[in-house]
Amino acid sequence: MLALFCVGWGDSWETLRTTAASVTSVQADFVQEKHLPILAKPLVSQGAFYYQKPGALRWEYRSPVQSIMLMHDGHTRRFVAGPSGWTEERGAGLEAMQVVMEEISQWLAGNFSDNPMFEAKLEPGRRILMIPKEEAMRQVIQRIELNLADRPGVMQSVVIYESEQAFTRMTFGHTVLNAKIDEALFRSAP
Repeated sequence: MLALFCVGWGDSWETLRTTAASVTSVQADFVQEKHLPILAKPLVSQGAFYYQKPGALRWEYRSPVQSIMLMHDGHTRRFVAGPSGWTEERGAGLEAMQVVMEEISQWLAGNFSDNPMFEAKLEPGRRILMIPKEEAMRQVIQRIELNLADRPGVMQSVVIYESEQAFTRMTFGHTVLNAKIDEALFRSAP
């Protein structure tokens, strides 16, 4: 196992899966920048995420607006902080978020090429390029770029391109691998 941590993520789909298999949990801070042509500067959000195998995920925005998305036992929930405390949101947008959170969970498990909606290409420099296979999806997302860190199991950044001028970049830091995470963190907002 130590050898896997020394060589990095790897240079094939199988090596990526094998390396990711040693990761049982991930905790990290993130900065998300939303770039749009109509904005003079990007919209910036900050937060943290927590992942526990086999598929528990908590995506927590801390600023400028507090919200929490939880995925646990196949169910996704979203909470937003307001003047009277945390409120659970329901609606059609939750289905889309469940798809996104399931995809993130797959990436953290090393399953980059398993989604039938995307063609995944492993490129030099620990970069994975994901191109939608269907034209309808390409109208929403042109491509996704995943940049893997030197450290196995750690993503450096994810960039989602809606167009060449409109994209969302998430950069990760302070990553902790394989620490015990209380399961309650994936069940409810604070």
